[in-house]
Amino acid sequence: MRVSTRGLSHHFPGAPALFPPLDLDLVAGQLVAVCGPSGCGKSTLLSLLAGWVTPASGRVERDGVRRIGWVFQSPHGVSGRTAIDHVVLPLLAAGHRRVAAESRALGLLALFGLDQVAGRPFRALSGGEAQRLMLARAVATGPDLLLVDEPTAQLDLATARSVSGTLVHLAQAGSVVVVATHDPGARRACSHVVDLAEQAPRLVEQPVPAVAGRSSAGVEGQE
Repeated sequence: MRVSTRGLSHHFPGAPALFPPLDLDLVAGQLVAVCGPSGCGKSTLLSLLAGWVTPASGRVERDGVRRIGWVFQSPHGVSGRTAIDHVVLPLLAAGHRRVAAESRALGLLALFGLDQVAGRPFRALSGGEAQRLMLARAVATGPDLLLVDEPTAQLDLATARSVSGTLVHLAQAGSVVVVATHDPGARRACSHVVDLAEQAPRLVEQPVPAVAGRSSAGVEGQE
């Protein structure tokens, strides 16, 4: 799988370009951080990669990408539905039987430290729990391309490290994972960085330190 951009840029009416033209090649196995100050176009770049926004210039090509997952910065769920309901639904939609879907969903909730709140309604979750639930639901869809907007913004340091570790495992399991982030810790966990604050942003490979994360067993079975 590969997501490529050529001369990709965008601007809103009456405003200058958010970032210079981008030539990127994102492949399965990469965990990519998109960094830069507020207003530089991080979330817009995710929308362009997803195909939700038509670029002002340039193009995006998605070779082999069938399923795209998106996790918004602000969690959106169904108030009265339980945490496990949110993860079971995409598995049922994919054709899994109820018992298998619930077992798989519990494994994914455990991956994000949510197994103890599986039966709790969405409205009773904390902000950090709700954010992690959206990540678990996105992973349940088996995305080829996963786009995540500020995944650690509402999390404490230890939980943020665990979530970063899970995203590393997801990328290693064969997905392209792109994370828009202000968090230096999340940036360090990524294998590649695109810094939109630079004059000529580009995809830069970086050494990845060991990241505290949960077992990847729940991720590798998604395909």
